[in-house]
Amino acid sequence: MALTKEAVLGQLRKVNDPELHRDLVTLNMVKDVTVEGENVRIQIELTTPACPLKDQIETDVRAAVTALPDRVQRVDVEFTANVKAATPQGKAAENNPLPDVKHIIAVGAGKGGVGKSTVAVSLALGLAREGAEVGLLDGDIYGPSLPTMLGIGGHEVRADGNMMLPFTDHGIKSMTIGVLAGEEKPLIWRGPMAHGAFRDLATRTLWGALDYLVIDLPPGTGDVPLTMSQLMPLTGAVVVCTPQKVAQDDARRAVRMFQQLNVEVLGVVENMSYFIGDDGKTYDIFGRGGAETMATQMQIPFLGAVPINMALRANCDAGTPLANFEEGTKLCAELENVVRNLAGQVSVHAMSGQFQQPTISISGD
Repeated sequence: MALTKEAVLGQLRKVNDPELHRDLVTLNMVKDVTVEGENVRIQIELTTPACPLKDQIETDVRAAVTALPDRVQRVDVEFTANVKAATPQGKAAENNPLPDVKHIIAVGAGKGGVGKSTVAVSLALGLAREGAEVGLLDGDIYGPSLPTMLGIGGHEVRADGNMMLPFTDHGIKSMTIGVLAGEEKPLIWRGPMAHGAFRDLATRTLWGALDYLVIDLPPGTGDVPLTMSQLMPLTGAVVVCTPQKVAQDDARRAVRMFQQLNVEVLGVVENMSYFIGDDGKTYDIFGRGGAETMATQMQIPFLGAVPINMALRANCDAGTPLANFEEGTKLCAELENVVRNLAGQVSVHAMSGQFQQPTISISGD
């Protein structure tokens, strides 16, 4: 009996996306099936180019097709990617100031000094390296770090009419108040001024079409996260935490803030998780695993751990952050793991159809 396209599709209906828990055909991820004699070519469209489980999907597809009673000599699996947008509804869709941005991801922390900006930059660059169109907004209007980390401190802001053109370095688009204000100028904001500064940075930058816009927030639970929640529909937030208990206490408050604003917490990143000395030994300086334990207790995803690494610090200080992704290094592997886990959580959230517009509730209690 000859091998047919219908028989192949029947087998693919038995293959589930490992994160979405529905079969590839129902999810419309199978874009083409070609059968030529005993050879099969299958084209699968992933929900993100940074899919963390692409290898597992390929293995499952090959196993399902070769299990057909008809002789199958060769199975070629080709992948494409199309980032699925989280679709705002009602007023959120009508008032969306960035309709060409598929996902807006906030990166926050309960306190300063935990490496939030380092993680935000790494997430943006990592997603772009996987093939996504990515923007990075330096929303830390009190202590902007992007001029140093991206090496854009000497750039000049260009305009197109009343819109600012983002900087285009390292394969991403970016904007920061740090370049607008200049070096060493103190950034002192009252509440309304902070609101206006963040709004202008976010909405008066000509981002164009983006798969992901990563926003590096200032630490804490103040004006800027509230403004962001009022202004734009967020896909979700990432909380950065170091392992020790005192950092967890503040990170918990950040998680609860996002949850109170109806912002999905996409996961927790444990930064400065451990240190590998020149002797090759691993040192848990801050008590490795604390942020992962917190994530488990709070029933939110753990995206991964990033070590204390001298190269990570040096590359960010030098404005050459792509050097952190040097192939074959442990640092690159750790960063890619976090990036792909985040991309997976974003896809799950987008495909679930459970998008909520962030809201603010003020209580007099």
